[in-house]
Amino acid sequence: MSATNAPATSTQPSGLTPAGTNHTRAVPAHARQLAAQLSALFTRDVEIIKRLNDAQRLPAGANERPWSGLAPDPFGLTVDHAGPPTANSHMLQALTQARWQIHRGFCQYQSACEERRQLAFDVGELSQQLTQALCAAGWSPDQARNANVHQLAGTT
Repeated sequence: MSATNAPATSTQPSGLTPAGTNHTRAVPAHARQLAAQLSALFTRDVEIIKRLNDAQRLPAGANERPWSGLAPDPFGLTVDHAGPPTANSHMLQALTQARWQIHRGFCQYQSACEERRQLAFDVGELSQQLTQALCAAGWSPDQARNANVHQLAGTT
């Protein structure tokens, strides 16, 4: 095989070629920076999702706690076999703890949801900028939108 027919070698990592082409297009430094920012935002989103899951477990656990050791009485009320509820009863303490744990879980969940909403806005803005940068470098809009930001950023 002659040198003119030899397959072209690329300095681009695999996966940076726009879909449906047999050649490599340059990825501008600005596009790589945007891709790195998007990649970091996606990592942050995974962390927020973990926080959402943890916050969701708090109310579920708190809901189960008051009922452990309690038994329904014949009239549909709940008793802890320690007599009627008093200010220091096990049932009242458990319900108070459950109420605050549910409240904490709700606040944590609400906070994480708001953070994720703001993150989604940032992702949208950066995605639009990255698409524009790649299109300016010769990528089609579909190719730019389907580009793997982790590969563009060099994080994979």
